[in-house]
Amino acid sequence: MGSVRRAPLVALTAVAALLMLGASACTGDSSSVALGTADRGSVTEIVDASATVTAKAAATLTAPTAGTLASLMVTPGQSVAAGQVVAMISSPAAQQQLDDASAALAAASGGGGGGPRTADLTAAQKKTDAAAATAFASARQAAAAVGDPAVRSALLAQIDAASVQYDALAATARSVIASVRRGLASLSSALGALGAAQRAQAQSAYNLAKSTVDALTLRAPIAGVVQLGGAASAPATGSLGSLLSAAGGGAAVPAPAAAGSAPTGAGVDTALAVGTPVGAGTAIATIVDTSALGLLADVDETDVLLVAPGVKAQVELDAAPGASYDASVGSVDILPTTSSQGGVAYRVRLALGTGRYDDGRAAPTPRPGMSAVAHLAVREAHDAVTVPAAAVVRVDGHDNVWLVRGGRAVRVQVRLGVQGPDRVQVVSGVAPGDRVVVKGADRVKPGQALP
Repeated sequence: MGSVRRAPLVALTAVAALLMLGASACTGDSSSVALGTADRGSVTEIVDASATVTAKAAATLTAPTAGTLASLMVTPGQSVAAGQVVAMISSPAAQQQLDDASAALAAASGGGGGGPRTADLTAAQKKTDAAAATAFASARQAAAAVGDPAVRSALLAQIDAASVQYDALAATARSVIASVRRGLASLSSALGALGAAQRAQAQSAYNLAKSTVDALTLRAPIAGVVQLGGAASAPATGSLGSLLSAAGGGAAVPAPAAAGSAPTGAGVDTALAVGTPVGAGTAIATIVDTSALGLLADVDETDVLLVAPGVKAQVELDAAPGASYDASVGSVDILPTTSSQGGVAYRVRLALGTGRYDDGRAAPTPRPGMSAVAHLAVREAHDAVTVPAAAVVRVDGHDNVWLVRGGRAVRVQVRLGVQGPDRVQVVSGVAPGDRVVVKGADRVKPGQALP
């Protein structure tokens, strides 16, 4: 639902309130014409917008590779600090690949005789380049499936740095090999350059294998409340073990398509239990920071130009009937979205404050995702000339009111300011104390006698 303009909050002076109570029928016949009074008061124009309660932040912890949920150190609803251990994944295959990568690194670093002959140098370099290209591509694909943004970013940065280092060493090796073929460099120089590239590849495989094993301990990236599982799990793709398999010679970490899949449906707990197989990207837990709640509201294009940062609002929740919460606009999106009714709307973000019931009791703290309606106070007028909204009639595209002057009806064109269903601001055409027709205006004729 988009935004809807609704009744303004009207603050009348004491005199205005008394005069309103004094509104009376002008005639006793069936026309039922009634009169009201123009007075000074305050008017607030309200725009209604459907909204959803949002959390300050949320982060889903996912398995970095295929394995088994070995332990869970938290319970649903528990508060955790940033960096606190949430769960641990057991992955013998990842550990084995770390061992294989360690052995491959030791072999590459140890050197030894029996290196390739001059004729084999180019083939050896091409084989090394091909293996490295496959390894880095597989590693990036696997890292992209990691749900934790911090872990994902760190792994991708590590892969990029290793790739840059390898490319530099490989370029040097190719240059030296070309010099050997032209008789401008020795075979030992070429073997040294090729060995450096191979060691860089082996070191990268080891570093990433170590990162994978370290990432099996899942830590909360933010402080918040624990909810097991997540809104969605990344697809179970190949893990960082793809790099280790290509560069270190080990077997790929298995990632069965069904690993970590949770049953769905009404009455089914989708949280994973200890001992459950998981795939790379399977959501283990979500940390939700509820320290500062907000609202995401959809405001119709016809009203959005009235909304600006700092605009105050009163919020009603479906889950707390009778309660009202304070809120204020923080930002308004530049680009539109499509509203649920197919119209154009703009997202407005509000900070949500505390709430109270009409009897003064504190209202409960909302939960993220709850439905709400935000009543945005988009315009206000204080000490303004106001008339009942029912007094305004449209004639030939202009706003008019019927005044009582000398006991006779006189139609006067007016200019309106802040508007609302109860009372509206009249910028020109009416003065405080003027008596106006508020009922039966369509039956009034110019010059008609009115009491």
